[in-house]
Amino acid sequence: RGSGDDSLVGIRNRSGRKKKGRRKAEKARWLRLAKWYGPPVAGLLIGIWATLRFSLLAPDPPARPENLCDVFREHPVWYDYASGSQQRWGTPIATQMAFVYYESSFRSHARPPREKLLGFIPWKRPSSAYGYPQALDGTWDWYRRETGHGGADRDDFGDAVHFVGWYHYQRHVRNGIARNDAYHLYLAYYAGHGGYARGTWKSRPYMKRSAQRAQDMATRYAVQMERCGR
Repeated sequence: RGSGDDSLVGIRNRSGRKKKGRRKAEKARWLRLAKWYGPPVAGLLIGIWATLRFSLLAPDPPARPENLCDVFREHPVWYDYASGSQQRWGTPIATQMAFVYYESSFRSHARPPREKLLGFIPWKRPSSAYGYPQALDGTWDWYRRETGHGGADRDDFGDAVHFVGWYHYQRHVRNGIARNDAYHLYLAYYAGHGGYARGTWKSRPYMKRSAQRAQDMATRYAVQMERCGR
Protein backbone atom coordinates (compact mmCIF):
# COMPACT_ATOMS: atom_id res chain seq x y z
CA ARG A 1 0.00 0.00 0.00
CA GLY A 2 2.81 2.35 0.87
CA SER A 3 4.42 2.04 -2.58
CA GLY A 4 1.04 2.51 -4.24
CA ASP A 5 0.48 5.75 -2.38
CA ASP A 6 3.97 6.92 -3.37
CA SER A 7 3.19 6.21 -7.01
CA LEU A 8 -0.07 8.13 -6.74
CA VAL A 9 1.69 11.07 -5.15
CA GLY A 10 4.30 11.03 -7.91
CA ILE A 11 1.60 11.02 -10.58
CA ARG A 12 -0.16 13.93 -8.91
CA ASN A 13 3.09 15.87 -8.60
CA ARG A 14 3.89 15.38 -12.27
CA SER A 15 0.34 16.37 -13.19
CA GLY A 16 0.61 19.46 -11.03
CA ARG A 17 3.91 20.44 -12.63
CA LYS A 18 2.42 20.02 -16.11
CA LYS A 19 -0.55 22.22 -15.22
CA LYS A 20 1.76 24.82 -13.71
CA GLY A 21 3.91 24.68 -16.83
CA ARG A 22 0.88 25.12 -19.07
CA ARG A 23 -0.32 28.10 -17.04
CA LYS A 24 3.14 29.65 -17.24
CA ALA A 25 3.28 29.09 -21.00
CA GLU A 26 -0.22 30.55 -21.39
CA LYS A 27 0.74 33.59 -19.36
CA ALA A 28 3.87 34.09 -21.46
CA ARG A 29 1.79 33.81 -24.64
CA TRP A 30 -0.64 36.48 -23.42
CA LEU A 31 2.25 38.73 -22.44
CA ARG A 32 3.70 38.39 -25.94
CA LEU A 33 0.31 39.20 -27.45
CA ALA A 34 -0.06 42.21 -25.17
CA LYS A 35 3.41 43.39 -26.11
CA TRP A 36 2.73 43.18 -29.83
CA TYR A 37 -0.94 44.12 -30.01
CA GLY A 38 -1.42 46.19 -26.84
CA PRO A 39 -0.16 49.56 -28.16
CA PRO A 40 -2.13 49.41 -31.44
CA VAL A 41 -5.30 48.38 -29.62
CA ALA A 42 -4.77 51.09 -27.01
CA GLY A 43 -4.21 53.62 -29.79
CA LEU A 44 -7.40 52.50 -31.50
CA LEU A 45 -9.39 52.85 -28.29
CA ILE A 46 -7.92 56.29 -27.64
CA GLY A 47 -8.76 57.29 -31.20
CA ILE A 48 -12.35 56.12 -30.78
CA TRP A 49 -12.61 58.00 -27.49
CA ALA A 50 -11.15 61.14 -29.04
CA THR A 51 -13.58 60.93 -31.96
CA LEU A 52 -16.51 60.65 -29.61
CA ARG A 53 -15.17 63.29 -27.25
CA PHE A 54 -14.12 65.89 -29.77
CA SER A 55 -16.41 65.29 -32.73
CA LEU A 56 -19.58 63.33 -32.23
CA LEU A 57 -20.34 64.69 -28.76
CA ALA A 58 -19.30 68.28 -29.44
CA PRO A 59 -22.20 70.54 -30.44
CA ASP A 60 -21.98 71.95 -33.93
CA PRO A 61 -21.46 75.71 -34.14
CA PRO A 62 -24.76 77.52 -34.76
CA ALA A 63 -25.79 77.78 -38.40
CA ARG A 64 -26.44 81.53 -38.01
CA PRO A 65 -24.11 82.75 -35.26
CA GLU A 66 -24.71 86.40 -36.12
CA ASN A 67 -28.32 86.08 -34.89
CA LEU A 68 -28.56 85.40 -31.16
CA CYS A 69 -32.20 84.38 -31.35
CA ASP A 70 -31.31 81.67 -33.83
CA VAL A 71 -28.35 80.61 -31.71
CA PHE A 72 -30.59 80.04 -28.70
CA ARG A 73 -33.26 78.31 -30.78
CA GLU A 74 -30.63 75.90 -32.07
CA HIS A 75 -29.03 75.40 -28.64
CA PRO A 76 -31.71 76.22 -26.04
CA VAL A 77 -29.59 75.05 -23.11
CA TRP A 78 -27.03 77.72 -23.96
CA TYR A 79 -29.56 80.34 -22.96
CA ASP A 80 -29.93 78.66 -19.57
CA TYR A 81 -26.16 78.65 -19.09
CA ALA A 82 -25.76 82.29 -20.11
CA SER A 83 -28.72 83.34 -17.97
CA GLY A 84 -27.28 81.52 -14.95
CA SER A 85 -23.92 83.22 -15.47
CA GLN A 86 -25.61 86.62 -15.73
CA GLN A 87 -27.45 86.03 -12.46
CA ARG A 88 -24.23 84.95 -10.74
CA TRP A 89 -21.76 87.51 -12.11
CA GLY A 90 -23.84 90.37 -13.53
CA THR A 91 -22.59 90.50 -17.12
CA PRO A 92 -25.49 90.74 -19.61
CA ILE A 93 -26.22 87.67 -21.72
CA ALA A 94 -25.65 89.56 -24.95
CA THR A 95 -22.17 90.64 -23.83
CA GLN A 96 -21.17 87.14 -22.77
CA MET A 97 -22.38 85.62 -26.03
CA ALA A 98 -20.66 88.30 -28.10
CA PHE A 99 -17.37 87.43 -26.44
CA VAL A 100 -17.77 83.71 -27.14
CA TYR A 101 -18.73 84.44 -30.74
CA TYR A 102 -15.84 86.80 -31.29
CA GLU A 103 -13.30 84.54 -29.56
CA SER A 104 -14.16 81.13 -31.04
CA SER A 105 -17.18 81.48 -33.37
CA PHE A 106 -18.85 79.01 -31.00
CA ARG A 107 -16.36 76.25 -31.89
CA SER A 108 -15.82 74.09 -28.83
CA HIS A 109 -12.25 73.05 -29.61
CA ALA A 110 -10.96 76.22 -31.23
CA ARG A 111 -7.22 76.92 -30.97
CA PRO A 112 -4.99 79.60 -32.47
CA PRO A 113 -3.59 78.47 -35.84
CA ARG A 114 -0.12 77.00 -35.78
CA GLU A 115 2.81 79.13 -36.77
CA LYS A 116 4.76 78.15 -39.90
CA LEU A 117 8.39 77.12 -39.74
CA LEU A 118 10.27 78.21 -42.87
CA GLY A 119 6.97 79.51 -44.15
CA PHE A 120 5.27 76.16 -44.74
CA ILE A 121 6.01 73.61 -41.96
CA PRO A 122 3.29 73.54 -39.25
CA TRP A 123 4.93 74.57 -36.00
CA LYS A 124 3.87 75.40 -32.46
CA ARG A 125 0.83 77.51 -31.59
CA PRO A 126 1.38 81.10 -30.43
CA SER A 127 -0.46 80.54 -27.15
CA SER A 128 -2.34 77.98 -25.05
CA ALA A 129 -5.73 79.60 -25.78
CA TYR A 130 -8.38 76.95 -26.17
CA GLY A 131 -12.10 76.27 -26.32
CA TYR A 132 -15.15 78.49 -26.49
CA PRO A 133 -13.60 81.36 -24.47
CA GLN A 134 -10.03 80.98 -25.83
CA ALA A 135 -8.81 81.09 -22.25
CA LEU A 136 -5.12 80.52 -21.58
CA ASP A 137 -4.00 77.57 -19.46
CA GLY A 138 -2.90 79.77 -16.56
CA THR A 139 -6.06 81.88 -16.58
CA TRP A 140 -8.25 78.77 -16.69
CA ASP A 141 -6.37 77.23 -13.77
CA TRP A 142 -6.89 80.46 -11.84
CA TYR A 143 -10.62 80.35 -12.59
CA ARG A 144 -10.91 76.74 -11.41
CA ARG A 145 -9.05 77.46 -8.19
CA GLU A 146 -11.04 80.60 -7.41
CA THR A 147 -14.46 79.09 -8.13
CA GLY A 148 -13.82 75.54 -6.96
CA HIS A 149 -14.84 74.18 -10.38
CA GLY A 150 -11.88 71.82 -10.62
CA GLY A 151 -13.50 69.77 -13.38
CA ALA A 152 -14.48 72.72 -15.58
CA ASP A 153 -13.55 72.39 -19.26
CA ARG A 154 -13.03 75.12 -21.82
CA ASP A 155 -14.79 73.01 -24.46
CA ASP A 156 -17.94 72.78 -22.34
CA PHE A 157 -20.23 75.71 -23.14
CA GLY A 158 -21.71 75.94 -19.66
CA ASP A 159 -18.27 76.15 -18.07
CA ALA A 160 -17.03 78.53 -20.76
CA VAL A 161 -19.81 81.11 -20.45
CA HIS A 162 -19.59 80.91 -16.66
CA PHE A 163 -15.88 81.69 -17.01
CA VAL A 164 -16.61 84.70 -19.22
CA GLY A 165 -19.02 86.09 -16.63
CA TRP A 166 -16.56 85.41 -13.82
CA TYR A 167 -13.67 87.05 -15.69
CA HIS A 168 -15.69 90.18 -16.40
CA TYR A 169 -16.63 90.33 -12.74
CA GLN A 170 -12.91 90.30 -11.85
CA ARG A 171 -12.34 93.19 -14.24
CA HIS A 172 -15.29 95.04 -12.73
CA VAL A 173 -13.89 94.63 -9.22
CA ARG A 174 -10.21 95.15 -10.03
CA ASN A 175 -10.38 97.71 -12.84
CA GLY A 176 -13.73 99.38 -12.22
CA ILE A 177 -15.14 98.44 -15.64
CA ALA A 178 -18.93 98.37 -15.88
CA ARG A 179 -20.21 94.88 -16.65
CA ASN A 180 -22.17 96.13 -19.66
CA ASP A 181 -19.17 97.99 -21.11
CA ALA A 182 -18.20 95.43 -23.72
CA TYR A 183 -15.56 97.70 -25.26
CA HIS A 184 -13.39 98.04 -22.17
CA LEU A 185 -14.21 94.55 -20.95
CA TYR A 186 -12.78 93.20 -24.18
CA LEU A 187 -9.66 95.33 -23.86
CA ALA A 188 -9.13 93.88 -20.39
CA TYR A 189 -9.93 90.38 -21.66
CA TYR A 190 -7.37 90.78 -24.42
CA ALA A 191 -4.62 92.58 -22.49
CA GLY A 192 -5.11 90.96 -19.09
CA HIS A 193 -5.44 92.68 -15.74
CA GLY A 194 -1.93 94.12 -15.67
CA GLY A 195 -1.87 95.10 -19.35
CA TYR A 196 -5.19 96.89 -19.09
CA ALA A 197 -4.17 98.71 -15.90
CA ARG A 198 -0.94 99.87 -17.56
CA GLY A 199 -2.86 101.08 -20.60
CA THR A 200 -0.81 99.07 -23.09
CA TRP A 201 -3.86 98.91 -25.35
CA LYS A 202 -3.85 102.67 -25.88
CA SER A 203 -0.93 102.43 -28.30
CA ARG A 204 -2.19 99.32 -30.06
CA PRO A 205 -4.86 100.14 -32.64
CA TYR A 206 -5.59 96.49 -33.41
CA MET A 207 -6.70 95.95 -29.81
CA LYS A 208 -9.06 98.88 -30.02
CA ARG A 209 -10.46 97.68 -33.34
CA SER A 210 -11.09 94.23 -31.82
CA ALA A 211 -12.76 95.79 -28.79
CA GLN A 212 -15.01 97.87 -31.04
CA ARG A 213 -16.09 94.78 -32.97
CA ALA A 214 -16.88 93.02 -29.69
CA GLN A 215 -18.91 96.06 -28.57
CA ASP A 216 -20.79 96.17 -31.88
CA MET A 217 -21.67 92.47 -31.63
CA ALA A 218 -22.82 92.84 -28.03
CA THR A 219 -25.06 95.76 -29.04
CA ARG A 220 -26.44 93.79 -31.98
CA TYR A 221 -27.14 90.78 -29.80
CA ALA A 222 -28.86 92.94 -27.18
CA VAL A 223 -31.20 94.41 -29.79
CA GLN A 224 -31.98 90.96 -31.15
CA MET A 225 -32.75 89.59 -27.69
CA GLU A 226 -35.41 92.26 -27.22
CA ARG A 227 -37.21 90.86 -30.30
CA CYS A 228 -36.70 87.14 -29.68
CA GLY A 229 -39.75 86.58 -27.57
CA ARG A 230 -39.95 83.49 -25.42
